[in-house]
Amino acid sequence: MKRVLVTGAGGQLGSELRDLARGPFEFFFFDRAALPLDEPDKLHEAFSKIRPHICINAAAYTAVDKAETEREQAFAINATAVRDLALLCKLHNALLVHVSTDYVFNGSGVEPYKEDDPVDPLGWYGSSKLLGERVSFEAYDNVIVIRTSWVYSYYGKNFVKTMIRLLREKESIGVVADQVGRPTYAADLAEAILRIISFDAPAPGIYHYADAGVISWYDLASAVREEIGAACIIRPLTTAEYPTPAKRPAYSVLDTTRIEKTFGLTPPDWRESLRRCLARF
Repeated sequence: MKRVLVTGAGGQLGSELRDLARGPFEFFFFDRAALPLDEPDKLHEAFSKIRPHICINAAAYTAVDKAETEREQAFAINATAVRDLALLCKLHNALLVHVSTDYVFNGSGVEPYKEDDPVDPLGWYGSSKLLGERVSFEAYDNVIVIRTSWVYSYYGKNFVKTMIRLLREKESIGVVADQVGRPTYAADLAEAILRIISFDAPAPGIYHYADAGVISWYDLASAVREEIGAACIIRPLTTAEYPTPAKRPAYSVLDTTRIEKTFGLTPPDWRESLRRCLARF
């Protein structure tokens, strides 16, 4: 039975992985308190004790706006710690599955981003995640990086949960309508990762994963409103009307062809996934 060490077990993806954990694996889940990634000694201790065959790094610094001022912390978790995990995986001959982001692209594209397209992050969050990808491959060759986008879940803090609250509390809200992408239900991403690690020797490299369908944040908010039957009015906003410390990619659509063909995956339709998530509330 293969041993799987999962970091970030208290987050959206980590929590979904915990719910779905199955198969010929023995899982060991660590949240931030149990295994802080910026403490190398604790990482070494965990790896030495468990001696994992697979490490799924579901932990990350995800505060996009705060990263503009908390750069050191963002890079410590999203880059330095990822290199440390890759080196530990190399030491233990383990596969590293690391989750990255669509924010490595600048959003000026007009066609879905493929894995080999040029990267150019707009802010420090995306820069820290991109560096994490690069240092992981520099440290070790048996690494799978999965870039994903617009993640939401029953767990943690995310756009969908915020919309549920606001739509029930407010008479009207404004939501950005000129940023488009592919939403990802964290449970779907967890299922995809479980399928990938079930392969005897999954091919290393970079892959994109997101649910099927291209929408805007306004579209997603409107779908949540419809599904929960809220009366709140949603006003479409431009990015200029909703300024944030960190710039967001205007076009954030990921091409998932590679992961579909390599691992036989079929991302579900975003609306159906949203319904499944909302049913849990």
